[in-house]
Amino acid sequence: QAQLVESGGGSVQAGGSLRLSCVASEYVYSSNCMGWFRQAPGEEREEEREGVAVILPDNISYYGDFVEGRFTVSRDNTKNTVYLQMNNLKPEDTGMYYCAASRKGVCSAARVIDYWGQGTQVTVSS
Repeated sequence: QAQLVESGGGSVQAGGSLRLSCVASEYVYSSNCMGWFRQAPGEEREEEREGVAVILPDNISYYGDFVEGRFTVSRDNTKNTVYLQMNNLKPEDTGMYYCAASRKGVCSAARVIDYWGQGTQVTVSS
């Protein structure tokens, strides 16, 4: 049974926007940290996934350096849902985006993730 289900990926031109959504099961949503990772084309190992944005229960959030203010992570506790609003997308943002959750502390590294979604593809053309 899927515990994290992503949606909202797609193809956009550079400068465009996308909003990703991740609905979690009740149990997974109770995790300490939730967020988004991405994996570039050609990479296959979970350890290679790059932290994009994570958010804690008190809504403190952390972002990868490459985000540079373009993305916003948020959560809706009434819907067990985490969002990633991505603006001013660049071709280098292309990849598979994964929703993730961890019962550990700040979950900015793939090695501490306990739960992964199946991924949603984001493609940005120049």
